[in-house]
Amino acid sequence: MKKGTGLSESLEDYLEVILDLEKTSKVARGKDIAERLDIKRGSVTGALKILEEKGLVNYAPYSYITLTPKGGKIAREITRRHVASRDFLYKVLQVDAETANATACRMEHVIDEKTMERLMCFFDYIYSCPRTGPDWLENFIKHCSAKRFDREACDQCLSDCLAQHRDKTVDQG
Repeated sequence: MKKGTGLSESLEDYLEVILDLEKTSKVARGKDIAERLDIKRGSVTGALKILEEKGLVNYAPYSYITLTPKGGKIAREITRRHVASRDFLYKVLQVDAETANATACRMEHVIDEKTMERLMCFFDYIYSCPRTGPDWLENFIKHCSAKRFDREACDQCLSDCLAQHRDKTVDQG
């Protein structure tokens, strides 16, 4: 069981899938959930009953499944953790999309709130701070793809960065 939600990873996955189905198809059905999770339809029924008992979904056999407000809140948080983890792995660390998504799916269940907030803060920083931004990220990507550490390239990059900073300071002053 996950400490924050009191739900197993599997049940969290159900909530995340139901949220996505509500967004994309307007409704969630048992067969769609089974297809998305790549499980047998019979397994879905048991999980939906548990989620209904916990007040997280509205469920009746042979009808549409919807999230309750409480279930929706949890599903949105799980999705937020997934997207942030995936984006960090894919956009920053340059992990291929499929691996980033699969790893994020595992991370979303175990990352604690404090670490998640630091990750979100890091994203905010690299995309908004004038000392970082796209140039910083592009240089990090180049660094990661290099076969070996190139001290001369690093020194040149630092020199260029300092020159840009001086130019900005002069323009603002």
